[in-house]
Parts: sequence; structure tokens; C-alpha cells
Amino acid sequence: MSRVILSTAYLPPLQFFSRLVSGNSICLEACENYLKQTYRNRCVILSANGVLPLSIPVIKTNGNHTPIRNVEIDNSSEWQKIHLRAIEAGYGSSPYFEFVFDMLYPFYSKKFINLFDFNFELIEAILKFLELKVEINLTTDYSFEYSESSIEDCRGLISPKVKLEKDMQFTQVQYYQVFAHKVGFVPNLSIIDMLFNEGLATVGLLKRMYSVSK
Repeated sequence: MSRVILSTAYLPPLQFFSRLVSGNSICLEACENYLKQTYRNRCVILSANGVLPLSIPVIKTNGNHTPIRNVEIDNSSEWQKIHLRAIEAGYGSSPYFEFVFDMLYPFYSKKFINLFDFNFELIEAILKFLELKVEINLTTDYSFEYSESSIEDCRGLISPKVKLEKDMQFTQVQYYQVFAHKVGFVPNLSIIDMLFNEGLATVGLLKRMYSVSK
């Protein structure tokens, strides 16, 4: 069994969740500094006009050297209302909208302060919805890199800045998308895209997406 190291992510992409169903030991990086323009505070969904990034505004208490667990959510804006409206517009006609929306709604109806905790609770809620029991541990210290062959370090790999082809353990499997007839199939969107469109079949699809090697 490999140990998979993941950075925190907001409504993570399919790459991320394919690791959670892989059967490997999962460890979430809790000791890194915050990095901007990553999935840590951003997800990508599909709208009628194509891909739509949604970002949570954050407060870095120590600038670029802010530990990830100290990053706060900037609730001075109406980001929750904006994100919820975008999710409704994008997936209101999807097959499993009511079920998935009910699961997500509590995260947009009350204020959260800490980004890491918000992301973690949201991931746990999704796992519960999928009836998956996945133990997620947290790192206790920071390592710039891991040399052990038994460790799969995905912290820099799963990123909007890194081409999907570089991930040798991930193979995108096509599934139904509401707007595919307009914009074509879009790979590696937020997990909620698959949840809204495929419901509990998501688990089987995710397992098909992860492989030890290509």
C-alpha cells in the first residue's frame, strides 16, 4: 500500500478524489505554507458557457509565509452566495441535483473562518454522501520532497498549473455532463460535477480513473 500526500483543496478535482478511493493510505498536508492560484481555495465547475473557476477569498495573516492551517476565509464578500448561485445555474438540470445540493447547502448558509477546516469538513461530507469510509491523516511536519518509493506526493502534481497528462496515475473516464453538447466534455472538473451528473455511480468511475502505473 502506498502513502498518498495531498494538499488541501476546495471541492477538489477528480484527480484528488481518485486517490481517496484508491485504497492507499491518505495524508493531507497540514504543515505547508499557503500557495495562491491552486486548488487550495479554488475549484472548477462547468457552466453553460464553459469552465467556471470559483475562488474563496482568503486572508493570509502572515502574507506569503502563512501556514495553511492559519489561512482565514475573507467573509467580507458574498462569495458563498456567488458560488451557490453558480452551482445552481450550472447543475440545476442535472440528474442528481436535489440530493447533492442538499448535502452542499449547509456549507454556504453559515460562515466559516478557517479555510483548511472548511475544506476538510466539505471533503468529509462528500465521502459520507458517497458512503465511503476513508481515514485521512494529517502531516505533523513539512518535507519539501519525499524520496521513498512508497510515497506518492501529489502536492504539486494536482494543480491547475500542471498539465493533466503529467499525472501518470490518473486516466480521465468520460461521463455524462449537462453542457457537453454545447462545450464538449471537460476533464478533471470539481468532484461535484460528477456527483450532480452520476450520483453514487461516482465511486465506480473514480476507481477506474486511478492506476498504479500507465
